[in-house]
Amino acid sequence: MKIIGLTGGMGMGKSTVAALFRQAGIPVFDADAVVRALQADHGAALGPIAALVPEAVTDGHLDRAVLRRAVSETPGLLRQLEAVLHPMVRVARQVFLRRCRRQGARCVLLDIPLLFETGGQRVCDQVLVVSAPPRLQAERVARRRGLPKAEARRLMARQMPDARKRRLADTVIDTGVSLAATRRQVRALIKGLKA
Repeated sequence: MKIIGLTGGMGMGKSTVAALFRQAGIPVFDADAVVRALQADHGAALGPIAALVPEAVTDGHLDRAVLRRAVSETPGLLRQLEAVLHPMVRVARQVFLRRCRRQGARCVLLDIPLLFETGGQRVCDQVLVVSAPPRLQAERVARRRGLPKAEARRLMARQMPDARKRRLADTVIDTGVSLAATRRQVRALIKGLKA
């Protein structure tokens, strides 16, 4: 079974590319969806999060605004939260891969925003990085999150630089031209994977 990693900064178009793989019948592991489930009401991550930030969890519910504020005000807290979440996401990824092998999948896609940061590329046969110009990325992030562009750029600056991800990639998918161009690139990739 061929394991393809997909990563890129926020606003780069990972979700669009992952959807194209799904439409082609390739199983997709969505790390963000796993994190959302872990942090949902009574989710498995809420106990450890409450131990770190008690005021962020009430009656099995995570107050994301309180957690965001705590992360911005407390040096080192983000790393502590990642130390809780990343192992849980790894376990979910292993379960996904085992299930896909049992079902006879020839190829799977791991959609993991922090693929390089967590060492996830080591389980991949090939890594795809989605990339777009910084101006377009900032516009997308600002529009999606309802933020001023300056705030979007501040969030983007906390991530691994796009140039570094591009250097680490086996293949770069340019999502900055048009959706049609992105579709053409992804279709060509999928055709090669299925050959």
